[in-house]
Amino acid sequence: MGRWFSGGISIWVVILISNLMMCGVVIGIGANWGTQASHPLPPDTVVSLLRQNGIQQVKLFDAEYDTLTHLGKSGIEVMVGIPNDMLASLASSVKAAEKWVSKNVSAHISSNNVKIRYVAVGNEPFLETYNGSFLRTIFPALRNVQSALIKAGISNQVKVTVPQNADVYASSNGLPSGGDFRTDIHDLMLQIIKFLSDNGAPFTVNIYPFISLYIDADFPVDYAFFDGNASPITDGSLTYYNMFDANYDTLAWALQKNGFGNLPIIVGEIGWPTDGDQNANLVYAQKFNQGFMSHILSGRGTPMRPGPIDAYLFSLIDEDSKSIAPGNFERHWGIFTFDGIPKYQLNLGTTNSGSVVAAKGVHYLERKWCVMRPSVNLDDPQVALSVSYACGLADCTSLGLGSSCGNLDARGNISYAFNSYYQMNNQMDVACKFPNLSMITKTNPSVGSCRFEIMIEPYYGGAGSERRLGILQRPLSLVAVLILIFANSYVN
Repeated sequence: MGRWFSGGISIWVVILISNLMMCGVVIGIGANWGTQASHPLPPDTVVSLLRQNGIQQVKLFDAEYDTLTHLGKSGIEVMVGIPNDMLASLASSVKAAEKWVSKNVSAHISSNNVKIRYVAVGNEPFLETYNGSFLRTIFPALRNVQSALIKAGISNQVKVTVPQNADVYASSNGLPSGGDFRTDIHDLMLQIIKFLSDNGAPFTVNIYPFISLYIDADFPVDYAFFDGNASPITDGSLTYYNMFDANYDTLAWALQKNGFGNLPIIVGEIGWPTDGDQNANLVYAQKFNQGFMSHILSGRGTPMRPGPIDAYLFSLIDEDSKSIAPGNFERHWGIFTFDGIPKYQLNLGTTNSGSVVAAKGVHYLERKWCVMRPSVNLDDPQVALSVSYACGLADCTSLGLGSSCGNLDARGNISYAFNSYYQMNNQMDVACKFPNLSMITKTNPSVGSCRFEIMIEPYYGGAGSERRLGILQRPLSLVAVLILIFANSYVN
């Protein structure tokens, strides 16, 4: 595939617009609900947020008990996920797959009335950065999960799929018509696609124009958006005015060339981050997501595949514990902030207000912040060590060049790091005891677009929950407490 059609890494919301009918077909647009956050919103709050905004479909990355329980009786259609680290066990044992389906699908459908529609087996398993780690397990796992769904008697209502990164296909001539699957996985992809087709299941793909802009300085910026300002690309009798259509149709061509031109396509993830990079900002995110929504609501589809497109926006809420290996932007894909506040006006066509609305009933910690003492000398050797420690365990991704807090001075950067660590650790006093460097204030240190957060109250899961709490999802760890106390005592 030419660079203008290259897909992105994953790093993703299916909203059913029930009152919009185009050509007699309901158009679906939706949302990914990720939970890699130090302080996730309680599931009941998120389900209410989905319903308040008319979001009737949601895509999950696991099958966490508490999340699924709260989705019960909500009427929201669900795609549950099987993480890549579970593929090996499910591939090696049909019994393991049957147990997983019984516990995470059948039980929730029968007992909690959860409208599970899809099971996503793995997530972008053929990413080139995985170096083939899942080549031998993805297809056997897919087959075993399907067998388990059949045995459970729910294979007609619950379909399997494998969310793929757009890097599984490429174009030989830089145009959509040159599309085909990557040579190194071509045969395996066709096995999977045939299996999906035989079982009435869709092909799911994640498409990220932002990533193309992020990795390629020569990428034409206007081509990432939907306002028609980019120079169009002509492919035979078809014309392309944006990257999404071109990328989607590159996949459509790849499927058609291999005998599966009618296989349904779901866009599993698509969106634009708001921070962590010079091109990840509120203006671009609003422009992209609103442009995409208008494109979806038009019902036009793409040049190769006219008609409605099913898609899940990525993502619903920011996740401050995601890996930043791909880039600092990874923690800022949400259309809502971590506490459920809309970042910008976005019309999904589902609310009377013409824009998304904030979560209700969110409970915050006390209005206080941890900042650098005014008397501290910037040359103090403890400063660099303390900032490194704080940022290593908290979230400083908004401090980079071109980011929302990128214009802070040195003292502002230090205060931001201290406060991030302090809030992550539930405002425990010991979390603001950087050796003679920090102090607690009740004066909001936020400046301009740079928001010094007040954390929400921690949520540890309800009865039956299997949420795995990392160090950042618990109160400050004993090791961290001892480090700070020792450092403070040593300096004194």
